[in-house]
Amino acid sequence: MTAFQKYFVESITKRYAKFSGRARRSEYWYFLLFQISIVAALIIPIIVISNSNGIVSKGLFGTYVLFISLTLLPQTAVTVRRLHDSNKSGWLILLSFLPFGVIVLLILALLDSDPNRNKYGPNPKAEEKASIDDHLIQDR
Repeated sequence: MTAFQKYFVESITKRYAKFSGRARRSEYWYFLLFQISIVAALIIPIIVISNSNGIVSKGLFGTYVLFISLTLLPQTAVTVRRLHDSNKSGWLILLSFLPFGVIVLLILALLDSDPNRNKYGPNPKAEEKASIDDHLIQDR
């Protein structure tokens, strides 16, 4: 399974609006990377194709707006789960409405996971390591 499928497609399909639980740093940052990459791939043609009068292709702009609309909720959910992973309240996402709040959220997203189980669930790192260990034991 590729990182795109694991972190972006699954976040949109299986965890579309799942605000409970925890998300590892890799899940958050890969989701953000793919979302920004797709937005850039949509925005660059809009900028290049728009003429000097500022007229933009309605199809390209509509695709951009549709993509942003469809990924807003999963992006919010993965941010809340990322905050939960470092044992912070998901309500801190409201900082994004304050000046420099997005910077604070990005710094919080850089924090390491709470190594133990917290009120938001078990540590996803420990769960992933356990499943890998189980898989290796079964292969012997």
